[in-house]
Amino acid sequence: MDQRYDPKKIESKWQRTWEEEKSFQVIEDPSRPKYYLLEMFPYPSGRIHMGHVRNYSIGDVVARYKRMRGFNVLHPMGWDAFGLPAENAAIERGVHPAKWTLENIAYMRDQLKKMGFSYDWRREFATCDESYYRWEQLFFIEMFHRGLAYKKRSTVNWCERCQTVLANEQVEGGRCWRCEEEVGVRELEQWFFRITAYAEELLQDLDRLTGWPEKVLTMQRNWIGKSVGAEILFPFVGRAGGLNIFTTRQDTVYGATFASLAVEHPLALKLAQGTAQEKIVGDFVERIKTINQARRGTEEVEKEGVFTGSYCVNPFTQEKIPIYLANFVLMEYGTGAVMAVPAHDQRDFEFARKYRLPIRVVIQPPGQTLNSDAMTEAYVDEGTMAESGSFSGLPSATGRERVAAYLEEKGWGKKDIRYRLRDWGISRQRYWGAPIPILYCDPCGMVPVPESELPVVLPTDVELTGEGGSPLAKLPAFYEARCPKCDGPARRETDTMDTFVESSWYFARYACPDEDRHPLDKSRVAYWLPVDQYIGGIEHAVLHLLYARFFTKVLRDLGWLGVSEPFTSLLTQGMVIKDGAKMSKSKGNVVDPDFLIERYGADTARLFTLFAAPPEKDLDWSDQGVEGAYRFISRLWRFVAQHHKSLSGVAPDLDPKGLPADLSGLRRQVHRTIKKVTDDIEERFHFNTAIAAIMELFNALSLAAKDENPSVAAASLIRGGLEVAVVLLFPFVPHLASELWESLGNRSGLEAIPWPKYSPPALQQEELLIVVQVDGRVRGRITVPADAGPELIEAEALAHPKIRGFLHGKSVQRVIQVPRRLVNIVVEG
Repeated sequence: MDQRYDPKKIESKWQRTWEEEKSFQVIEDPSRPKYYLLEMFPYPSGRIHMGHVRNYSIGDVVARYKRMRGFNVLHPMGWDAFGLPAENAAIERGVHPAKWTLENIAYMRDQLKKMGFSYDWRREFATCDESYYRWEQLFFIEMFHRGLAYKKRSTVNWCERCQTVLANEQVEGGRCWRCEEEVGVRELEQWFFRITAYAEELLQDLDRLTGWPEKVLTMQRNWIGKSVGAEILFPFVGRAGGLNIFTTRQDTVYGATFASLAVEHPLALKLAQGTAQEKIVGDFVERIKTINQARRGTEEVEKEGVFTGSYCVNPFTQEKIPIYLANFVLMEYGTGAVMAVPAHDQRDFEFARKYRLPIRVVIQPPGQTLNSDAMTEAYVDEGTMAESGSFSGLPSATGRERVAAYLEEKGWGKKDIRYRLRDWGISRQRYWGAPIPILYCDPCGMVPVPESELPVVLPTDVELTGEGGSPLAKLPAFYEARCPKCDGPARRETDTMDTFVESSWYFARYACPDEDRHPLDKSRVAYWLPVDQYIGGIEHAVLHLLYARFFTKVLRDLGWLGVSEPFTSLLTQGMVIKDGAKMSKSKGNVVDPDFLIERYGADTARLFTLFAAPPEKDLDWSDQGVEGAYRFISRLWRFVAQHHKSLSGVAPDLDPKGLPADLSGLRRQVHRTIKKVTDDIEERFHFNTAIAAIMELFNALSLAAKDENPSVAAASLIRGGLEVAVVLLFPFVPHLASELWESLGNRSGLEAIPWPKYSPPALQQEELLIVVQVDGRVRGRITVPADAGPELIEAEALAHPKIRGFLHGKSVQRVIQVPRRLVNIVVEG
């Protein structure tokens, strides 16, 4: 065995061995428990980054560990290949997106293989493969037939830089989630998925996801945004009809002194027609419509509005109240119309103060009496109804129930439930995506492409200039078609699907990527799904993770899946931070994984990212930490190189007979380390503390091995402990562990070795009861490990609370010990 650690030689050897032996290929095996481990697949941007290294190293530890525990582990990899970066790169570099994408995939695949990740590469696919998106198009058609895919004219979020529509979930703080450009709005004909049909189920099923971080569950609950309240009709004055208003605070209805509409409300302009306000209202609507709704809804935006010239009647007070348009009222929530109660809503309060509208207190806080003239802010909490007719004196919660029942009795409205969640807009006006399989025929209307004609293939003979939207709309060879119903001329849809559609079901396709007759092989999918452990970033909480949950329920209802939730457990790993910021090219703080592999080896890169921080926490990059990981690996290598011959003829034994008393602690530490590493992986994913425990065990083994003439029992324990350390390290640094295992004379590869088991009795530490005297008189007793040295015994005696009481104000002159029996503390004073 070479004395020098050579990661290039070792890692290439074992990567080749695993590939030749097909170590990570799996098929369904009902006789074994299955475990489906999946990390979120990468976008083929060109190079993997340290975030990928960390994410996939975490997953690989779990996959390898579970195999050693006897599970049939599915651990696949593929590529989220459609999307704007490829199209933008094609425009900038003059290369086709397909070529750019496939070249990136080839390079990144090689990088991942060099990291030694245990993927079943037979299952690899890219979402831009026709064999993948043809089935996505079939799902679209089946959803279309069920009314779950539909088209309508809508005000949509528009990113000018990306030249495409964004779903609400893709607008973050008023900016595009991808390029961070400020998002505007447009009115366009768009395709939607009816995710709102599953709003209640999506909300209720969150309670079943006990393996998900509470933060993600909270984010999804808030995004779905269930509101229980009432819909109330406020009749118009001087015209037929009225405003349907949804509120969750019907207990405040007597304090409604005006009504507010969103500028997108269909009545916004009509209410001003023929009034002196008509032009003012029209100008206001046009100005506010250009501002992104997410930005308008923030607390920081100044509240502004305009009177429409129309009035409605508060049915409870019978008062005529003015109708305003307000910039902070959003059409996407409730009905787009709000009963404004300025005394009990802060936005309404600010608006009323600005436009000198009445403020009426109708909820009094406990033990106080509010006066509207003295208020500096709205009172928004629960209280007692006041100035509310027969409802006065009722607690808010009771009042809401009574008011809702009364308005139903009077025919003024009804109890109602609303959701913040809006249908998922999936139309994208870009080229590099899956074509939407719909044809437009004048006589027949919208007609789905027949299943026999799928896939609608994305053409490659296009010119990408970045101007004027998708080039598909300028390509007659693509959009000119025949209607499958009447055989007349038809025009093909030129929008493509949101790339989040592809990532909403890829995990199911991994179970059967070779299935070519149907989207999914139901028997194989039934064996593997749901994913047992999913790993990815927190940034996907209300994008990919919500869409994947929705799509799983849709595919269940379409008969393709037998599960309702895609991911049993979820780990959201932290970011990799350097110089106080997330690694990014723009900040110039990127560390190239290729550099690490070349200089230190893949195992060092893996060990550092796993040891530096718990998976859910951000990892602060440290060059010294990388060096430290490399030093540990090198020390372990040299130790085995130095001792493998002397230990090669020794049978490993973790519980040898005749073990010297001074090595009982080492025996206990071996078993304790097995338990610690097992618990840290199995229960907490605290890989950093698991690695630390293995390092401590190695230090203890190194110390024990300094005896040049160990007994047979001691040598057996050292050999057994070393093998345990190597096996425990295998999920973390598989190349190194495999080479060390082989160097110790083992013929079977570590992939075939079961995970070690600890002996509970071996964890029990023999203890001694020591009598403690002060000046020859018994003052207490302490319990210490049987192998405790005199320093520890003295420290324990002096620290005992009862003994400290006798020593208070006195000076200890000396401490006398009778080994294993007694401590006498001699004091002065």
